[in-house]
Parts: sequence; C-alpha cells; structure tokens
Amino acid sequence: MNDSSWGAPPRPDSWGTPEGPSQGAFPAGPAYDAYDAPPVSRTQQMPLVPDPGTAAAGRDAPHHLGAALPGGPDFRDEPPQEPMASPPPVPPVPAQPEKKKAGRDLRSAIGVGVGLGAVIVASLFIVKAVFVGVIAVAVVVGLWELTSRLQERKQIKAPLVPLAVGGAAMVVAGYVSGAEGAWVAMALTALAVLVWRMTEPPENYLRDVTAGVFAAFYVPFLATFVAMLLTADDGPWRVLTFLLLTVVSDTGAYAIGWRFGKHKLAPRISPGKTREGLFGAVSFAMVAGALCMEFLIDDGTWWQGLLLGLAVAASATLGDLGESMIKRDLGIKDMGTLLPGHGGIMDRLDSLLPTAPVVWLLLAVFVGTA
Repeated sequence: MNDSSWGAPPRPDSWGTPEGPSQGAFPAGPAYDAYDAPPVSRTQQMPLVPDPGTAAAGRDAPHHLGAALPGGPDFRDEPPQEPMASPPPVPPVPAQPEKKKAGRDLRSAIGVGVGLGAVIVASLFIVKAVFVGVIAVAVVVGLWELTSRLQERKQIKAPLVPLAVGGAAMVVAGYVSGAEGAWVAMALTALAVLVWRMTEPPENYLRDVTAGVFAAFYVPFLATFVAMLLTADDGPWRVLTFLLLTVVSDTGAYAIGWRFGKHKLAPRISPGKTREGLFGAVSFAMVAGALCMEFLIDDGTWWQGLLLGLAVAASATLGDLGESMIKRDLGIKDMGTLLPGHGGIMDRLDSLLPTAPVVWLLLAVFVGTA
C-alpha cells in the first residue's frame, strides 16, 4: 500500500466535489483499492462485550461501553430500577431520669455505725475511764491518718510521735483537770513538735512544724471537750446528747438533701451538699435538741434544746466543709479506709470535733458544768 495515497487530494471524477463523495458511489482510485475497501456484509455487527473489570466498575466504565452494559442507552425496553427505599427513621428513645444513688455502701456504713455506737454507749455508761480511753485511741488513729495523708500528698512531715503522745495526754488532762489542763497539754505538745522536728534537716522546718501544731489543735485539743463533757454529774447523758445531735444533723442533711436537694451549698468545696440538706440538718437537730434537753439533761428546757440543735447543725456543717476543704486540697476522697462505708476515723470525726466545744460551752451556759 502506497503511503503517499493517504495524503492525496480527492479527485473530482470520483468524489463529485472536493467536499465529499457523490451519493451512491464509493471512492475509487489508488487511495481506495480492493484491499482497502470496507467489506459489504448483511450481518449485524455484534455489540462489544465489556471487560469484566470494566463492567464491575459501574459508572467508572468508559462512555462508549454504555450500550453494552445493562441499563445503558440501548436497553430502553427495560424499566428503570427503583432506588432502594431507606429504612424509616427510628424514633429517639426518651432519656430516662437518672436515679439518685447513695455515695457509699449503706449496708456497710450502717453496720459499722451500729457497732461503733454499741462500743461507745457501753463504755460511756459502764466506766467513764474506758470511754476516755476510747477518745484517746480515736485521737491517735485520726492523727496517724492526717499526718500520713499530708506526707503522701504534700510531702509535709508533721512528726507523729510527739503528736500521738501529746494528743492522748491532752485528752486525759482535760478529763482530770478541765480546760486548764487541756491548754497546758496543748502548749507542751506544740513545744514537743518543734523540738522533735529539729532532729531532721532544716529544709521545710517551718512548714512541717506549722502542720504539726495545726494537727495538735484540730484533732486532740477539740476532742478534749468531749472528755470535759463527761466530768459533770450527768456527763454520760451530755456526751450522748452531743453524739445524738451531731448524728441526727448529719442524717437530716443527707436524707433531705438526697431527696430534695437542688441548690448547691458550697459547690467549690463539697458539690454534694445542698441548701435543702442544710435545712434538713437544722430541722432535725432542733427537734432532737428540744427532746434531749427536756428529757436527758438535768434542769434543761426544750427552748434551750432548740438553740442547741441550731448551733450543732451549724458547727457540724462547718466542720464537714472544713475537712472537705482539706481533702480537696490534698486531692483525696477519704482520709483512710479503716471503716468500711465511712472511710477513715477522720471522716467520722469531721463534724464531731468542731461541735464538741460548741456543745460544752452552751451546756455550761444553760445548766452549768457540775
């Protein structure tokens, strides 16, 4: 085949016009010989069969294969496929109101509370000296918990030995000699803390002794007022009144706050406490105070009990918030794990310790110290 014939211009005698061939004639001449002429056939051309990979590509297949694919432009007799209907939307499930849960194991808490109450009452009404020993033991354990948490969380080394010895002596001195003996024992304990800390390097000396003096005042000195309540003729009933009012105040705050609490009392210190809980503490404590002063305390009257209950609710709440402040600063939930359902000893002394001097003072004003 001559390659130059592909570029030769069409001749007028075979094409008719330079623009194209005449109707019914095939071009002739060297540009279209018998070998190059397209064959005349009556057979219909078979459609192209798409490559399997191309057919699987769906819409990505080339445009010229559209007639060979089912659903393409040459298959107009087939009805178009209906698009799959999307499933009906599922209606949202309404959120169930979250049930309030107690923060602790109530069974363990109640069991431990009943056991401690039995020990306290038995020692209180059988031999007063045994109850003084119970106070001293509670003070030593509380000091151990407090100093341990200070060292673990803040690296504050408040000396435990002089605190424990001085704390126990403070309780005994308060029972034997009253307020004067308690103050003297407190001063000697603070001096012992200062001297004991001198046996270690001077770094952080001021910080450690400050924490030690604070611990001596916070735990044993305040607990000494419980021993001083015991020295009166009706001392066991005074101590029982003090314990009952504090427990009733805490119970009222918990019960009312858990059921009706909506407005936070001090969210930055203790998010669980509410104003409704404080109202419950005051109400319960005032009713219990009126009953205790009328039936348990010699020469007491119901209206004095109302004032006593109000003061106990206030001091117990402040004491609870005070220890919550300490625990929040230390980054802990409980001071210890000695009492299942309660935490540590200090977690039960938090409201008792600041309430003891308040009850001692008001009873001294109302009915005297004898």
